[in-house]
Amino acid sequence: MKKELIIVALGGNALLKSGQKGSIDEQNLNVRNTLRGLFSLINSGHNLIITHGNGPQVGFILLKNDAGEQVYNIPQVPLDVAVADTQSEIGYLIQSELFSLLRQNGIEREILSTNTMVRISPDDPAFQNPTKRIGKTYYDEAEVKKLAGEKGWTFKQETKNGKTGWRRVVPSPKPLDIISKDTLKVLAESGAIVVAVGGGGISVSIEGDTMYGQEAVIDKDLASALLAEQIGADRFIILTDVPYVYLNYGTEQQKALESISLSEAEKLMKQGAFGEGNMAPKIQAAMNFVKNGGKEVLITDLEGIKNGKGTKIIA
Repeated sequence: MKKELIIVALGGNALLKSGQKGSIDEQNLNVRNTLRGLFSLINSGHNLIITHGNGPQVGFILLKNDAGEQVYNIPQVPLDVAVADTQSEIGYLIQSELFSLLRQNGIEREILSTNTMVRISPDDPAFQNPTKRIGKTYYDEAEVKKLAGEKGWTFKQETKNGKTGWRRVVPSPKPLDIISKDTLKVLAESGAIVVAVGGGGISVSIEGDTMYGQEAVIDKDLASALLAEQIGADRFIILTDVPYVYLNYGTEQQKALESISLSEAEKLMKQGAFGEGNMAPKIQAAMNFVKNGGKEVLITDLEGIKNGKGTKIIA
């Protein structure tokens, strides 16, 4: 049987669940349970690349940035460096738990996590309308005025759970190229399990022969879909916390979608059938992959992977 090349994009709950503080012990346990849920896929012998989010972890670094600067006058690290930090941290957690899982089941496979850079355009329209909220909740008006002047940060006001305040926002540009795609493909096809494109990748732009880090956040699923497309992956799996994509989610008219075509997905997207901050980016990523030559995308939870259920999007 020909080995498939499969990319699995882990959802946020694979690392940190709602209500948790974010300790390493909590994250280790969550990663362990997630990998156990993925064991049938890992044990299949197929070539595998795992991608992941990093939202809370970057948030922790930014809070430490603020505290370190205010208390000890330690210079803050820019967002691209913070993303690189989280790629290394989360990659290590996945590697170590996966090492134990494989050894406990008598499986010998190399595991490698990589810092992955993703090229974006500094002229992307997202830079004119930053929307991705990061860092502290919330800044007051005096802090906003000071930080906007000193650091050039952009803020937007929001009200949530009855509380109003200012959040720092950064652009979320379109991913254009996975810098190390060819190497990632070679590593995966050699049989190694590769952890890559963490948090959507480190945002970089390239001018001539020079690379520049950018203060931006790339959507993890869109970057994962681009990697899947560029390396010719056979399958793309988006792991989330629900077994299916639903229409009218959370209502009495809720309906699970088991299999939809690309054209059906595009029609539903235009109708606004999917939540913008939740399922819509995953559907868009799935459509991008199928539209550009991919065979199939599966969106599901851990139980869906074990039971062969979930929403399939096909050409």
